[in-house]
Amino acid sequence: MSGSILVTGAGGALAKLVISKLQKQNEIVAVDFREKPAFGEEIPCYRVNFTSRSFEDIFKKHDISGVIHLGRVGVHDASRQSRYNSNVTGTQNLLNHSHKYGVNRVLILSTFFVYGAHAYNPSLLTEESPLLASGLTKDLVDSVELENLANIYLYKHPELNITILRPCHIAGPGIRNSMSLLLSRQLTPVMVGFSPLMQFLHISDMAEAIMLAFTKNRKGIYNVAPEDWIPYQEALVECGCSRLPVPSLPPFLIHQLSDMLGWRTFPSYLINFLKYPVILDGKKFRTIFDFKPKKQLSHIFKYYRNNKI
Repeated sequence: MSGSILVTGAGGALAKLVISKLQKQNEIVAVDFREKPAFGEEIPCYRVNFTSRSFEDIFKKHDISGVIHLGRVGVHDASRQSRYNSNVTGTQNLLNHSHKYGVNRVLILSTFFVYGAHAYNPSLLTEESPLLASGLTKDLVDSVELENLANIYLYKHPELNITILRPCHIAGPGIRNSMSLLLSRQLTPVMVGFSPLMQFLHISDMAEAIMLAFTKNRKGIYNVAPEDWIPYQEALVECGCSRLPVPSLPPFLIHQLSDMLGWRTFPSYLINFLKYPVILDGKKFRTIFDFKPKKQLSHIFKYYRNNKI
């Protein structure tokens, strides 16, 4: 495509894989809110706050025709308020700049956490299922609001060709999300009496999914998930984790226990996801984009079994 592709969250492992695939045939501009990415002189790199005025300067300086927004601030990276400002206000700035400067292709990486985890989830969640997470925990309000905002722009500005991806648990080398950190531990908490089914997607398969969605440019909302799943406690065994049973305590007590044991990886919002299954129907994405994950669960779990922290 003509013009440059702006990739946010460029310092992350997933973005690095995507950029390595894109740069063979495209000009790339890399930005991150954490630190300035390092890709060599051939790729302009910036450390920038998405809510700052200087963010627009990047659009002024470069002829940006496409955006891949992977720079969502996670629960471990900031307080609830600053996370909301970065994820919601920052994404709004990104979309406003994209509209103003004639961007014609935008991909936004969301998360399946927006569906929320509760006892009455259907066996398979489609893209039309309601987003209930913000009603269950304040820690996911920013994730739901980011999606609501992206949906508004999807219909208000169809020329942006917005694609929203809701992947299941992404796992593998370099991934530092909550679930990946849990799988990396020697001793991992489980909720007494619960072992919900879960889906896992290898980082390389997620990078391929992003590439397919961006290059084929079919706007809309898509779940991204394999057709197989596994009980959480069985996944821990496969990853070589020892399981520590935790009773179903109120979230504030779980938070205190997590702090006491140094479990920064066990945020309170995750409790329900360790109790109730949230299984995605990824048929729409697999069919439209001819997507089939290459890495099996055994390959994913072998990585964690061999790399304990």
